[in-house]
Amino acid sequence: MRVTIDAVPLLYRSAGVKNYLYYWIRNLRREAADIDLRLFPFLGEPSSLDHEASPADPLTTLARLGLMFWLNRIPTDLSRWLVPRADVFHASKLRYPPRGPKLTATVHDLTWRLMPGMHSQANVAAEHVFAENVLRRADGIIAVSEATRADAVRILRLAPEKIRVIHHGIAEGFFEAAPRKSERPYVLFVGTIEPRKNVPLLLDAWAALPASLRAGFDLVLAGPAGWRQRETLARLADPPAGVRYLGYVPEQDLPGLFAGATVFVYPSLYEGFGFPVAQAMAAGAPVITAGVSALPEIAGGAALLVDPHSEAELRGAMAELLISPARRASMSEQGRKNAQRFTWRECARKSAQFFHDTAGV
Repeated sequence: MRVTIDAVPLLYRSAGVKNYLYYWIRNLRREAADIDLRLFPFLGEPSSLDHEASPADPLTTLARLGLMFWLNRIPTDLSRWLVPRADVFHASKLRYPPRGPKLTATVHDLTWRLMPGMHSQANVAAEHVFAENVLRRADGIIAVSEATRADAVRILRLAPEKIRVIHHGIAEGFFEAAPRKSERPYVLFVGTIEPRKNVPLLLDAWAALPASLRAGFDLVLAGPAGWRQRETLARLADPPAGVRYLGYVPEQDLPGLFAGATVFVYPSLYEGFGFPVAQAMAAGAPVITAGVSALPEIAGGAALLVDPHSEAELRGAMAELLISPARRASMSEQGRKNAQRFTWRECARKSAQFFHDTAGV
């Protein structure tokens, strides 16, 4: 069976979707020998994962992105002449996919509908076109969580029977990580500095902890600068004592950073899956996260859940874990067990079956 995946997000700056495509494609090739897998637009398998840069050379990247720019502005079936012959075409960013093969796609989240103010107007418009032209037409859809599937059915009125939940995986390096060396114990946040990640609440809750408690730990934040966060980035550029902002941390350095954390805190307002929560658990860090969207599903009862709008709840949860090594040890063990649910091998196996079922072969 031939499957072509629209892999254009690999070519530009991206976090969760790029992470997904990189590991998903690599493991599909390992686990599904009976699938002839091609990447569109005319891409080979990426040799490494860099969330900040393209795996291709500048000329190749520019040419492929230019092609996608024009294809997404011409509402015709022109793409069918450019996409390799396939039984299934899996769309990611191509808004006018070819008409010939079976059409599939992955739904990562519905924030563009639920929280449009946390996206640019251009992004909301693009997602609307994708939903109308791809998701409504698709023969099969992968949802990355039960929460995302429920949102897709409720908000987009998609037929539930054509949506299959297939959780992401976690790279093996997170399960095997040795703690990063640090002069002081630290509480960790990892994520893009953007409105949805709720970093201002975390900074406020940290500042409200008793000084005697903060004296024993640092607050470390890691992740690239996003958009509409000028005030937050200004706070991180001149942080108070005990707060450190690392900026973007390369993929290969993340497992040790997670493993070395005393506590991992992720008060996001909405997640379709929540990679950092699962990664932190795999690395053995006790987790505090928000009790909304897919986060309770991914946490699996192994995290402290808080209201992401309540500074007091977040402050209380951090204080509770920082003063209790026994509680942290118990949560670390529970989290490691929970994270074993998420492997790329299992994700690839289920995805291969999804493609076979959709194509009917």
